[in-house]
Amino acid sequence: MELTIGQVAAHTGLSVHTLRMYEREGLFHTEVRRDAAGRRVYGQPDLDWLDVCTKFRATGMPLDAIRRFAALVREGPGNEAERLELLCAHRARVEEQRQRLDECLALIEGKVATYSAHVAAGTAAALWTG
Repeated sequence: MELTIGQVAAHTGLSVHTLRMYEREGLFHTEVRRDAAGRRVYGQPDLDWLDVCTKFRATGMPLDAIRRFAALVREGPGNEAERLELLCAHRARVEEQRQRLDECLALIEGKVATYSAHVAAGTAAALWTG
């Protein structure tokens, strides 16, 4: 399977600009292949890697950390301990973020319950007034 950059953009939801930036910034785990005309050609491993990068970014992993992880993967075997360290550090940040989100969600759920009860009882007009 060979895909153009436009096809990859459509498949991943990433813009062509973002895909070029990912390549320029060294965020791919391999060199992006080129066809005889010099156009980028992507395969399933590239799509799989972009899925990993998208999830890393969605969880707040900095581009520097993704760049370092990609570089370690490109280097090949022998640096797995450093990869693991990078992943564990990010996991800890995500767990902290998740805990903060759980606290926020609990507050929102409490507000929803309060407003639901007041709206149902016809007493909502008195909420948050002077």
